Amino acid sequence: MTVKRDFISETQVLGNVQQKVALPGLISATGVTANSFGRKVIPAGTVIGGASSFLDDSQAVLSVGQDAKAQGVLEHDVDVTAGNATGTVIIFGFINTARIASGDVSADAKAALAGKVTFFNRP
Repeated sequence: MTVKRDFISETQVLGNVQQKVALPGLISATGVTANSFGRKVIPAGTVIGGASSFLDDSQAVLSVGQDAKAQGVLEHDVDVTAGNATGTVIIFGFINTARIASGDVSADAKAALAGKVTFFNRP
């Protein structure tokens, strides 16, 4: 009997995996659209932020947003189908935008993360 298995690997958005600082953060499910499988997944490389600093308040809820309130970038996909979920937030590192699903980071988000997260595009 032959068994066929499909394996998928995680998206690696880091340009340098050794030089990074990442912390757990609570990620909001609000406004996330379900995919074709009915799952609400926020992809790795998504810029997230919020009004409250998750560095100062461990209960602060972060949401998807490419604005001046950006606080970091998701290192891995986060499934928020069942509601808010914990995700790994890169607060210092080097992000290759060529590996981000949307492929783009706004100027506001880049400015908010300047000196902490460096974005570059290298296919």
